[in-house]
Amino acid sequence: MYMGIDIGSSSSKAVILDKTRRILASAVVNTGTGTQGPEKVVETALALAGLFPEDILYRVATGYGRMLYGKADRQITEISCHARGAAYLVPEAGTIIDIGGQDAKIIRVDRDGRVENFVMNDKCAAGTGRFIEVMARILDCPIDQLAELSTRATEEIAISSTCTVFAESEVISQLASGAKRENVAKGAHHSIAMRVAGLGGRIGIRPIVVMTGGVALNLEIVRALESEIGYRIVVAENPQATGALGAALYAAECNL
Repeated sequence: MYMGIDIGSSSSKAVILDKTRRILASAVVNTGTGTQGPEKVVETALALAGLFPEDILYRVATGYGRMLYGKADRQITEISCHARGAAYLVPEAGTIIDIGGQDAKIIRVDRDGRVENFVMNDKCAAGTGRFIEVMARILDCPIDQLAELSTRATEEIAISSTCTVFAESEVISQLASGAKRENVAKGAHHSIAMRVAGLGGRIGIRPIVVMTGGVALNLEIVRALESEIGYRIVVAENPQATGALGAALYAAECNL
């Protein structure tokens, strides 16, 4: 058995494969690097598969906290692992969009799922999951209900600030001036889409476009991105675990 562990800033993911590359278990824990999240997600995945730690032949860690996980046999960047996992799920993928808690990545891959080029925003929270968290808090809306709130909008309140800190102040002012929460939520979704589409413009978007990461669960952001880039987006199965899946695939290959 082979395991991939993706340790992000806000969540930990693990995938276990058997020798035929079949997925035996997939788990997500909503705590990331610097917490017990990595240990908990490994325990959860093992329990789901009915396995013990000694059953795992090879482990690959990826993600923001990969270098801090001492039980991995190898560490591989999340760029490579998301590309590998997405190509496994959608073999015809040409571009992968991954929006995580602290960064956003556009990865262009060749016909064999190998990375050709990529661009990443890891210096600013705008266009990342952190931006969504901030907007949900200001709008007093659970993060998993923000997309539904946006669907009730009658207009879009644009968010012009490119910095999350300034955007927060801007939204507070809009709400104080009487703007409706749902209209501001729609503007927040569009703001993220514009930031991420701008990243894609640096290297070019090639269909088929596959989206990974936890933000892919927000279908309003997916729709806004489709409008911005001009392509339909395929949301990867269990998108949060795509990087862990890629790491598990590398684990199987490393042990050949």
